[in-house]
Amino acid sequence: MTDLLWTRPDAQPSATLLLAHGAGAAMDSSFMNRMAAALAENGVKVARFEFPYMAARRAGGKKAPPPKAELLVSAFQTALQQIMPEVEGTLLIGGKSMGGRVAAMLAGGASLPAKVKGVVCVGYPFHPTGKADVWRLEPLEQSRRPILITQGERDPFGSAAELETVALPPSVTITYLEDGNHDLGPRGQSPATWDGNIHSAAEAIAGFAARVA
Repeated sequence: MTDLLWTRPDAQPSATLLLAHGAGAAMDSSFMNRMAAALAENGVKVARFEFPYMAARRAGGKKAPPPKAELLVSAFQTALQQIMPEVEGTLLIGGKSMGGRVAAMLAGGASLPAKVKGVVCVGYPFHPTGKADVWRLEPLEQSRRPILITQGERDPFGSAAELETVALPPSVTITYLEDGNHDLGPRGQSPATWDGNIHSAAEAIAGFAARVA
């Protein structure tokens, strides 16, 4: 059984989001904690889980790099099946960076439960850093559900300027966070703040949940 970390709103949730971590940080990293708390403040219940390689690190195993994203889809599906009996109302799947990419891959499969209404990608890794000619658009193009991407304007995995040249499917919406990098954090001289960008992303996700319900 997959270990889950739940963050619940004080009131009745408007939606539930199954949220996966990125490639290098665990489900209870500072970013994931902040994002889950901001989502709960906006009425979204969050269930976090870890892919097996990250869970092995937590158990004291070797700090091995993550496997290829496509090899993590089955683990995401297992976590999804686990939370299904506990979810009423709108259900979203998503993740930070690599976790969002894996969620989009899962959403391209015919076995995705009808209860899942959309995909949330926080900082989508459109391309490897420094390799803007290697685009990872296939999961977005093949998804059978609408996708919301919350992206820092200067994300090195796909900045707002770079994405102006990319044609995305109509089912994909991007919300840009002011001067944000890959974890949505702005530079020190920016009028934006990290907490402000995280809360703006959470508000966008809550609005997306309402639209796809």
